[in-house]
Amino acid sequence: MSEITPERVAHLASLARIALTPDEIETLTGELGAIVDAVATVQQVATPDVPATSHPIPLTGGMRPDVPGVTLTTEQALAGAPDHDGSRFRVTAILGEEQ
Repeated sequence: MSEITPERVAHLASLARIALTPDEIETLTGELGAIVDAVATVQQVATPDVPATSHPIPLTGGMRPDVPGVTLTTEQALAGAPDHDGSRFRVTAILGEEQ
């Protein structure tokens, strides 16, 4: 049985500055108690001879090789830009003053 009581839930809520109604406290008492019980069950099964895992199936590298490819020319990149100076995109200043 879990050690979560309505008094503990109310205390934790006050520490977190969360206003809870009595109905919410009762609901959270049951939900948090179920979570604590589930963690206790897993702790009973997790013995030192059981290796810890983050994924049940080993993951392989999710990164592809970094191979240079065909890139756009400056003219191609700027072709659809609403405004540019010939070599760079031109955008409106967002900091309030030009730098």
